[in-house]
Amino acid sequence: MNAAFAIETHGMTRAFGGVNAVENLDLAISKGTIYGFLGPNGCGKSTSIRMLTGLLSPTSGDIRVLGETLPGAEEKLRRRIGYMTQKFSLYDNLSVRENLEFVAQIYGLNRRASKLRIAELVTLYDLVGREKQMAGSMSGGQKQRLALAAATLHHPELLFLDEPTSAVDPENRREFWERLFDLCAQGTTILVSTHYMDEAERCHGLAILEKGIKRADGSPQQLMAAMGARVVEVSGDDLRTLKQSLLSDPNILSAAQIGSRLRVLVQSSIEDPLAWLSPQVAGRALTEVRPSLEDVFVTCTGGRAQLSPAILGHVVQGEAKHAT
Repeated sequence: MNAAFAIETHGMTRAFGGVNAVENLDLAISKGTIYGFLGPNGCGKSTSIRMLTGLLSPTSGDIRVLGETLPGAEEKLRRRIGYMTQKFSLYDNLSVRENLEFVAQIYGLNRRASKLRIAELVTLYDLVGREKQMAGSMSGGQKQRLALAAATLHHPELLFLDEPTSAVDPENRREFWERLFDLCAQGTTILVSTHYMDEAERCHGLAILEKGIKRADGSPQQLMAAMGARVVEVSGDDLRTLKQSLLSDPNILSAAQIGSRLRVLVQSSIEDPLAWLSPQVAGRALTEVRPSLEDVFVTCTGGRAQLSPAILGHVVQGEAKHAT
């Protein structure tokens, strides 16, 4: 196990009723980074986080968190990690201050330390003037800030966030991520699960999960650079009919309409995708464009998934090697 990693797993697996919700998941997450789990509902994100926090025991595999082995070190890790669940988990019938005071007691802060820390968090997360407001009457963005304040009240070294922005608007999501980068700059390691592509692109590194299996691992830039497909946008009329025609070709991994353009993913084995596509698009305009993280997601999940060797192999991020 490497001391540079906040989280390291080998073969982490969890089965329910004989079906693997998470299968042979290898992770190596460097300290002081924001790492993402990207994938749809049911892909194993929450189950993985529950194992990494010690709330769920793996069926098999090795887990090491902040230098401690799980299962077995749950109590040692309790005060060193923070956990914010997808669903608001504080008490609706308690005020902002009462919720934070309760969490402070759980983590053993004395009265003076609790008072100072709560005052700091109320200011930091824009909750000044709402200390006596019942949590149940707050907006989604306010609840989110309160939940993050509670999860970080004890200055955790490692913070787990399970789809924390699923119930808030884009402006609140952006502000929330600014808070995360502030925490990261102060040395906190953060693992966040999401199904939003724009959020995943903010992470230093990420794993794309599908049906409990890690399909890709690396920084967003590395994954886009190593994607086993070229991206072509087609402009013109009757794009819906064209889409169906193109999808009949096995060299087309995906075709999706974006406004007045059709975004087409062509296998990288096609050396000149513009020339190759031209006869099939009946004179419509063609432009090759840079890939996005959504394109990466499409190429490594689903029935037509075609992963390049660079994505399938070990992708090195800084000094950390993420096994795929």
